[in-house]
Amino acid sequence: MSKNLFRAAVAAAAVVAVFGAAPALADEVAYNVGVTNNYVFRGLTQTDKDFAVQGGVDFSTDSGFYAGAWASNVDFGDGTDAEVDLYGGYKTEAGGFAFDFGVVAYTYVGAPAGVSYDNVELKAAASRAFGPATIGGAVYYSPDSWGVDNESVYWELNGAYTVSDKISLSGAVGRQTFDPGSDYTTWNVGGTYALTDKLGLDLRYHDTNLHGYDDAFVVSLKAAF
Repeated sequence: MSKNLFRAAVAAAAVVAVFGAAPALADEVAYNVGVTNNYVFRGLTQTDKDFAVQGGVDFSTDSGFYAGAWASNVDFGDGTDAEVDLYGGYKTEAGGFAFDFGVVAYTYVGAPAGVSYDNVELKAAASRAFGPATIGGAVYYSPDSWGVDNESVYWELNGAYTVSDKISLSGAVGRQTFDPGSDYTTWNVGGTYALTDKLGLDLRYHDTNLHGYDDAFVVSLKAAF
């Protein structure tokens, strides 16, 4: 295991250990751990097209409030080792729609001196099920995106279709904008196969309209318990 993978595994284990020690904070606690051949975020690799070990913990309450933490190794070519995200929000339903309002704090371990990728995004999302299909949309806003003095907005339309108890298909189209900065469009499409009731295999294709950036075929294995 490489140094970055080891550090990410330790970070993920620490997240689970710390939050798992206080299950009384929530009505339900769920954990997840996974591995992927390429950590891709909004169409762009975060690991220089290399493997990632990832894990997290989620709390949810019957009233709709939730909180969680998630960690992964990253490789930006500057010594940054890991990403640790903290998030929380509120989910509800009305008029046949599911709504999700929240905030996400992205923090990074090992970033070089004078560089700060840390940032916060506000999230609003809605979706609606039509039989085996679900269609949704989301918007994320950050006043200070990824360590630079730029506002950013990410818009996304997404959909999923349940083929069977074991197979589901999904995809999304997103638009990342920066003010000031360069905007781009990203999309992904793929499917998930439930190997067991706790273990899933996801195959997904990612691409963008950015020149000089490669598309990616991503294979991920994730366990939830």
